[in-house]
Amino acid sequence: MAKILIGLTSHGDLGGLRPTGYYLPEAAHPWKVFTAAGHEVEFASVAGGEPPVDGVDLTDPVQKEFTEDAGVRERVRHTPRFADLDPAGYDAVLFAGGHGAMWDFPGDAGLIRLGREIYERGGVVAAVCHGPAALIGLTLADGTPLVAGKRVAGFTDSEEAAAGLTKVVPFLLARRLTELGARHSGAADWQPHVVTDGRLVTGQNPASSTGVAEQVLKVLSTENR
Repeated sequence: MAKILIGLTSHGDLGGLRPTGYYLPEAAHPWKVFTAAGHEVEFASVAGGEPPVDGVDLTDPVQKEFTEDAGVRERVRHTPRFADLDPAGYDAVLFAGGHGAMWDFPGDAGLIRLGREIYERGGVVAAVCHGPAALIGLTLADGTPLVAGKRVAGFTDSEEAAAGLTKVVPFLLARRLTELGARHSGAADWQPHVVTDGRLVTGQNPASSTGVAEQVLKVLSTENR
C-alpha cells in the first residue's frame, strides 16, 4: 500500500472577479482512484486548515461521495501545511488544480521542499490542470528546475483564453513551464491529455484527473517491482 498526498491551494480570490480555490473534481477523482486501489490518501494545503473549493458538481457521483465521506470531510477541514509535513512519509504527491494554485503554489517554500524531497527519494510527483503551477518553483537539490527537459502537460494558453482569464491569472501556465525548459504538449481544449515522463506525471485539465491518478499508480507499481 502506498501513501499518497493530494496537495490543495489555499488561495480563494480569482483576481477580484469571484471566489476560487482548489477544483473539487481534481481532488475527488484521484482520491477515488487511489482509495479504490487500496492506497492511503492524505491532504495538505499551503496555509493549512480548510482550503477554499471551486468547481463543485454534486451530480457527479464521485464528487458527491468525496463530499459525503466523513473521513475525507474531517481531513479536508483540517489540512496540515506542506511546510509541516515530513516528505519521507509519502510515496507520491499529486497537486490538484483550481485557479487558486496559480497564486500560492509557485512560491511556497514548504511545497517546494516537499515536492523536491519526494522526487529525489524516488517518489512520484504529479499535477493536473493548474496544479502544475507547483512545478514553477520546484527545483532539484542542484538548483535545476524539475521540469527542465521533461515532457509535461498543463492547462493550455488556449484553454485560459477560452475561460476569459488570460489577463486575470498572474502568468500563463503552459508558457511559463516552457520558459523553464519543459517540453509542454496539449490536446484540444477540454480533452483529456496525460503525460508521463519518468516519475513526473501531469495532466492538462479536469478531464485528465482520473488518467493522471491511474498513471501515478502505474509508475508506483513499476518503481516497486
